[in-house]
Amino acid sequence: MRIILLGAPGAGKGTVAKLLTEFDGSVQISTGDILRSAVKAGTALGRKAKEYMDRGDLVPDALIMDIMEARLQEPDCRNGFILDGFPRTIPQAEELKKLLARLSIRLDFVVNLDVPREVILDRLTTRRTCCNPACQAIYNVKSNPPNADGTCTLCSHETIQRDDETEEAINNRLETYNSKTAPLIGFYEKEGLLKTFLSLSSKDTVADIKKALGA
Repeated sequence: MRIILLGAPGAGKGTVAKLLTEFDGSVQISTGDILRSAVKAGTALGRKAKEYMDRGDLVPDALIMDIMEARLQEPDCRNGFILDGFPRTIPQAEELKKLLARLSIRLDFVVNLDVPREVILDRLTTRRTCCNPACQAIYNVKSNPPNADGTCTLCSHETIQRDDETEEAINNRLETYNSKTAPLIGFYEKEGLLKTFLSLSSKDTVADIKKALGA
């Protein structure tokens, strides 16, 4: 498969992407992952990106597109790919369209994960993360709780609520998404590529996406 995953913070993009990779061997690609990989590998593009990241600046779109172009041509993408959280803006979507055309890659479709706001708030405000940098296991106090004393079931370190997962922070993240990323829904709708899936259960969502793929 060759798809893009769109969805607000907490929509379950990462979980859905992981389940889809297990289905047919497609690789999950996120901007953060390819930037970190390029930097770690010490490629020319990675060194350029590191200069921006070390200064705390955003990596320019042009450089991200160069790194994305190199990533999409790696052997493991031959079976397919899932772009997780990329593109984030209309300019990135326009550049990605040109890139895919240049590489003769055709998308199957663009997945829009539709999740009610109250569900997102509930998912993220009840999430807890192990504070051990070597573990960082993720829990949910309702559906997948840590130990009764709040410690990690794997390494016994304390689990915490991240600063960006308080209700105030989540509302800010959703506002940013709605202003910058949500317009992509209209962009891909005009392209005739958009398919929207209600995403209340990751397994059900994946089953619906497989069905849309004809699997």
